[in-house]
Amino acid sequence: MSANDLLAAIADVGADRTRGGYARHGYDAAELELRTWFVEEAARRDLDIEVDRNGNIWAWWGAPGPNAVLTGSHLDSVPGGGAFDGPLGVACALDAVDKLRERGFSPARPLAVVVFAEEEGGRFGVPCLGSRLLTGAIDPARAAALTDPAGITLAEAMGKAGVNPDHIGRDEQALARIGCFVELHVEQGRALDKLPGTPAIAVATSILAHGRWRFTLRGQGNHAGTTEIAERADPMLPAAATVLAARRAAASVAGARATVGRLIPTPGGTNVIASSVDFWLDARSPSTSDTRAVVADITAAARDAASAEGCELEVTEESYGDTVVFDSKLRDDLTALLGDVPQLPTGAGHDAGILAASVPTAMLFVRNPTGISHAPAEYAEIGDRIAGTAALVRTL
Repeated sequence: MSANDLLAAIADVGADRTRGGYARHGYDAAELELRTWFVEEAARRDLDIEVDRNGNIWAWWGAPGPNAVLTGSHLDSVPGGGAFDGPLGVACALDAVDKLRERGFSPARPLAVVVFAEEEGGRFGVPCLGSRLLTGAIDPARAAALTDPAGITLAEAMGKAGVNPDHIGRDEQALARIGCFVELHVEQGRALDKLPGTPAIAVATSILAHGRWRFTLRGQGNHAGTTEIAERADPMLPAAATVLAARRAAASVAGARATVGRLIPTPGGTNVIASSVDFWLDARSPSTSDTRAVVADITAAARDAASAEGCELEVTEESYGDTVVFDSKLRDDLTALLGDVPQLPTGAGHDAGILAASVPTAMLFVRNPTGISHAPAEYAEIGDRIAGTAALVRTL
């Protein structure tokens, strides 16, 4: 089956009938169905399946061993996400195995297609959990205690899926086997589409420094109709002020982004002044110092607005990653191998970016003509998907 056929086979799994796109979150019913699909597709190709102690799935072509070549991506999505972010890299990897076998290719080094667990952080709040646990980039106890909106912990979800949470954490044995990792991914922007000739493929250079922060504002819940304006301590006001401050702070730093995409008032009634508001800030920029400075400016604005309204503020850093520069030799070798394709930075985080601190990694981007990602309009044209598989075949 081609990558297009593989993607078509899972097109209905986790379809989000309310928001559009997909709701496929780590260890939920849709993501577990996709994990089963991947295992079945790997078995059809006589690949040996291994689920590591952090819930990542490895499909081996050849006996597992040192200096292995890895490819793959993830199968989960953000809420209302697109069809290609993650699954494209998995489908092209399986397709590449088929194409290599059709040519009579036999790998001289172990080769594995890997599906990483909970890359988007759509359920438990922290992105790239599978790769973070594998590399030791997150404390296992902290990870196990993460909860979803229903109060289910990561440990509970993993246990229900058959992964023992008592053994999560940095996996030296697994890391020692990796010679390099190459992740194919749909481009999350329109840089390729804007280049002369609209090339189908690019090689990644770097990932912006980025993180997530939880802001909690506490005020006084009360009746919307009987409470005088002057008597209110309404946390929604400093929350709104912080959203605006985030836009201003990001606009003041070249290449920075700051986004509030999730806000939860408690108790959430139409005729109720909220007693508290939780919202999450996503901040990114080309350098760690600029990212931290943007967040500091936003936090200061939030504190001022909270004080003015008589509210309390608590800020918690939930995840952070410094600027990632991909392995220069691997990057340049792939660029030349694929015909001097463009090299592009990205503002999006990836498992490849987490692994980059431990093993040589690279990324291939497939053109996205809409430039939209993390939304239903995300797209990669059929011809470009075919080109993605061909690039991955040459790479492997």
